[in-house]
Amino acid sequence: MDFLTLAKDRYSARKFVNGEIPQEDIDKIIEAGLCAPTAVNFQPFKIWAFSSAEAKTKLLSCTKMKFIEPAPVIFAVGSKPDGAWVRPYDKKNFSDIDASIVTTQMMLCIHDLGYGSTWIGHFDADALKKLFPEMEEYSLIALLPVGIMADDCKPSERHTVSKTADELVKVL
Repeated sequence: MDFLTLAKDRYSARKFVNGEIPQEDIDKIIEAGLCAPTAVNFQPFKIWAFSSAEAKTKLLSCTKMKFIEPAPVIFAVGSKPDGAWVRPYDKKNFSDIDASIVTTQMMLCIHDLGYGSTWIGHFDADALKKLFPEMEEYSLIALLPVGIMADDCKPSERHTVSKTADELVKVL
């Protein structure tokens, strides 16, 4: 499908069924994240893939979003502030922005492959870092479950609600 159709069609899936995702598709999702543009190409991010039962159980203990449990893989994306480009004029650090671009590209790839996902921001990052010390130096941006959507999975009623272009765009 063309990009605008993909972007408009994708929604936050909150109902998954049990089922596997082929490694080939997981690799494509990761590749979509790896090719994301970052400020000055510093790539100050890390992607973690939680697929083992043990790792997922630990991760699930750090969020109230239990609907993600059937997802066969849950990605976490983090940024490393001391590895990011910093705009010299105002010292704006681009690490979180870079990791957000990575997450967005992965999310769009997931939809393009026919799976569901949702950007989870409601999780205890400190608890997750204690369970997975390799995450300690990162600012954890998102959890991104990937799964097969249930037949009755549907977008939120807010999915198509948006402010108008007049409200959001100013041509100078």
